[in-house]
Amino acid sequence: MLESGLAAATTAIRAGELVVLPTDTVYGLGADAFDPVAVARLLEAKGRGREMPPPVLVGSPATLDALASQLPDWARLLVEHYWPGPLTIVVRQQGSLQWDLGETRGTVAVRMPHDKVALELLARTGPLAVSSANLTGMPAATDAEQAAEMLSTKVAVILDGGPTSDDRPSTIVDCTGAQPRLLRVGAISAEELREVLAGVEVALDDLPDDQAPEDTAGA
Repeated sequence: MLESGLAAATTAIRAGELVVLPTDTVYGLGADAFDPVAVARLLEAKGRGREMPPPVLVGSPATLDALASQLPDWARLLVEHYWPGPLTIVVRQQGSLQWDLGETRGTVAVRMPHDKVALELLARTGPLAVSSANLTGMPAATDAEQAAEMLSTKVAVILDGGPTSDDRPSTIVDCTGAQPRLLRVGAISAEELREVLAGVEVALDDLPDDQAPEDTAGA
């Protein structure tokens, strides 16, 4: 059953369609990150504009070097500690990348999820643009049924991995500057991040809730 679902989802992604997939945080709405038409369809399905580009999920830490440039050593420390897991890092993207995620200003948010279904799909498709499986302004879906209620008419395949293990979104850290900047506290607390980076001369800039970015929980 899982194999047939993964095969259908892979075919749909390659055809430029949208799929719903489970992650270790909440369900995500995914498209081929290198297909600008599919990414535009994702943003339309979410009710978003190009000013809110989706994060990208990857199936291996090694993929990060193909997407990111000027990655600080402390960012690699975070990746080594938390990937796969609920940490999204915002990095400077490689200038040679042939994609259009929206108005990214030369950056991209990247995460490797800790979910076997998501990882198996990513192994077959490569990087996916993935945002939380919900309409903008609605709660993120934590099971396939909730995602279907909001998005079933806009997606080709819904992969049902059961209820998610955590309903908190990923924690987002900006890694584009000289110091890490905490953009959103999610499944990983600020205190945990500080412990991991204890030996590094950096500071985490905790933003107030009203400055946190719009939900990118699928990341």
